[in-house]
Amino acid sequence: MSLSLEQELKGNAYPGRGIVIGRSADNAKAVTAYFIMGRSQNSRNRVFVEDGEGIRTQAFDPSKLEDPSLIIYAPVRVLGNRTIVTNGDQTDTIYDGMDKELTFEQSLRCREFEPDGPNYTPRISGVMHIEGGAFDYSMSILKSNNGNPECCNRYTFSYDRPVAGEGHFIHTYMHDGNPLPSFAGEPKLVEIPDDIDEFTDLVWTSLNEDNKVSLFVRFIDIATGKYETRIVNKNK
Repeated sequence: MSLSLEQELKGNAYPGRGIVIGRSADNAKAVTAYFIMGRSQNSRNRVFVEDGEGIRTQAFDPSKLEDPSLIIYAPVRVLGNRTIVTNGDQTDTIYDGMDKELTFEQSLRCREFEPDGPNYTPRISGVMHIEGGAFDYSMSILKSNNGNPECCNRYTFSYDRPVAGEGHFIHTYMHDGNPLPSFAGEPKLVEIPDDIDEFTDLVWTSLNEDNKVSLFVRFIDIATGKYETRIVNKNK
């Protein structure tokens, strides 16, 4: 049974970074959303900007940028009929791997969770594939072994022939804490509407007001490949 994405977000003050992928309720669109949150000034000092067919993060106030290593990256890139969405620079790793005909899973074998102990933030990734009027997607999480950085646990979830009005939601943290507890279990089955502005508003208004930073939403017409994008930044 699908969950309410609104309630999932409103009930969690700090899911961290999150990816949603699914199919619109009218069956016509492949849908994705990616959001970032932040607790530190460095994490909150960001905006999403368009970059070709994808997006990248950049500092809202460059004079306040401290360490760019884990916060400046391209979350979304497009490789032919594939749209890649991730929470870090593994977007480029997946793009380069798939460009060399590796699978999504193979492309990520050289990557692990982020080196930001004691949190060891999971790397979450998704790829959408649209071809000949068909749509499928996969999601991945690379995480430490219950906080132990000596071991990387790798999980890939693939969804063929997605059902109209259904999607999956994966995020980095179960909830706020110190250290932050990594996401556990399968991506959550959530409801997907058929209007991009309704969906964008639902996600943005449901995220914690203090911690939310930026949101990206894209609806891709499965028949034609044409897409619409929405970007919302708290920093304006």
